[in-house]
Amino acid sequence: MIPLNGGDLHINWQKELARAFTTPDALLDYLGIDPAPWRPGLEARRLFPMRVPRPFADKMRPGDIHDPLLRQVLPLGEEFAEVPGFVADPLEEHDSALPGLLHKYRSRVLLVLRGGCAVNCRYCFRRHFPYADNSPGREGWREALDYIAAHPEINEVILSGGDPLMAKDEQIATLLDALEGIPHLRRLRIHSRLPVVIPARLTGALKTRLADSRLQPVLVLHINHANEVDDILADTLQDWRRAGITLLNQSVLLAGINDDAEVLEALSERLFEAGVLPYYLHQLDRVQGAAHFLVGDDRARTLMARLLARLPGFLVPRLVREIGGEASKTPLDLGLEPR
Repeated sequence: MIPLNGGDLHINWQKELARAFTTPDALLDYLGIDPAPWRPGLEARRLFPMRVPRPFADKMRPGDIHDPLLRQVLPLGEEFAEVPGFVADPLEEHDSALPGLLHKYRSRVLLVLRGGCAVNCRYCFRRHFPYADNSPGREGWREALDYIAAHPEINEVILSGGDPLMAKDEQIATLLDALEGIPHLRRLRIHSRLPVVIPARLTGALKTRLADSRLQPVLVLHINHANEVDDILADTLQDWRRAGITLLNQSVLLAGINDDAEVLEALSERLFEAGVLPYYLHQLDRVQGAAHFLVGDDRARTLMARLLARLPGFLVPRLVREIGGEASKTPLDLGLEPR
């Protein structure tokens, strides 16, 4: 029903996938950084494979080992630390309703369309997710669609992964055709980081198919720092917004990367320039290997209070935490009202 394997590499974004950096040495050499002093930490690649597309590397500052984009993807020795409370499945997702389908919230289901990502962020809460056990195959997708059709309380389908935009446009269109035939569905939401690391993934064909759908399309990007939004991405996103596609962003609060009020302010402003509304700022999911990215709740609340003083309310993302088994995201109480 939905072919999820194969593909031609003549498409530009797929060519970029094929030539992504997969070793720390190659990436650091490309940035003019001597990998030798960092060698012990780079061995963390064994814990979670490294993948960094060149368009994303081109947004990094050459020669700067502390570049905020580089630090999100570079293996570090801290990943070997075993920290209490940091576990392989922080959101309790490894047991799904059906292979590839998660029904965590009453009115929404999440479909794991593709297991792979274009970039492997070191703080990824699904870095230990059993994607091999959640690859439905032809019969599995039929069962997932039957499940959605049998639950009229579901009005929104979220395509996730991995990264759902790792699927080709034709595969997404085939799935969209099937979803449009389920009358109680209203929205299709796509969560993706791929356009940030390879802007060419936002093809005209995909934009047109989503804009023409009877389901209201929403693209939720994952952008943590203003430097991730170059002019190419900003222009493309503006084009998608003009086509009637709602654009939102969710970030993760990360120590040493964006745990600064000025950095978060610049991110919100840059997103809005590109036609994207800030949506969520997530507290780190406590996944094993990512404890060094944690920002404490008190620090997070202080940052949000500063943002509220700097930005209009519609540019301030909601500070939330996701807790496994809960019926929704859990906002962190700031004790303040947006203006």
